[in-house]
Amino acid sequence: MRNEELGGLEVWIDQDLCTGDGICAQYAPEVFELDIDGLAYVKSADDELLQEKGATTPVPLALLTEVRDSAKECPGDCIHVRRVTDRVEVYGPDAE
Repeated sequence: MRNEELGGLEVWIDQDLCTGDGICAQYAPEVFELDIDGLAYVKSADDELLQEKGATTPVPLALLTEVRDSAKECPGDCIHVRRVTDRVEVYGPDAE
C-alpha cells in the first residue's frame, strides 16, 4: 500500500486485549509505551501517555513501518492502525 493511498493514519490500542509483551514499545518507542499497569498505550506527539480508552495518536510517516510491524507482531492483536479520513483499519486485527 502506497503512502498516497493511506492518507493520514492514526493508531490506538485496545488495552482489554493487551498482553503487556511490549513488542510495540520495542518497535516504536516514540509511539508506544508500557505503563505502570503493564499495558501498552499510545503517546501523543509531545511524548505524553494517552490513557483514555480508545485514545488515538497520529502515525508519523517516518515510523509507518515500525507501527505496521507492531500491529502485525502483537500477540494480543490489540493494535489498530486506521486512516483518519474514513476510519478504515489498514493494519491490525480488523484490517481487510
